[in-house]
Amino acid sequence: MEVSQEGDLANWVVPGKTFKAMGGAMELVHGVENVVVAMTHLNEFGQPKVLENCSLPLTGQRVVNTLITDLAVF
Repeated sequence: MEVSQEGDLANWVVPGKTFKAMGGAMELVHGVENVVVAMTHLNEFGQPKVLENCSLPLTGQRVVNTLITDLAVF
C-alpha cells in the first residue's frame, strides 16, 4: 500500500504478485467524503510507503483525507 502527498491511494495490486480480482477497494473510495488510511510507515524493505508519487497502480486519485501510520498522523 502507498499514499502520495496529494492523497492518491495505491492498495489493490502489487505488480508481479498473483491476484484473482480487484476486490472492493476502488468502490470503497469512490464518491465518499472521508477516507482514513491506517498503515505502517515503512514497507518490509524499510522503504517509506508515504511518497511524493505512488509507484503502484492507483486505487483512487486524491481520495485520502487522513493518514495514520505508526510514526505520524497526516
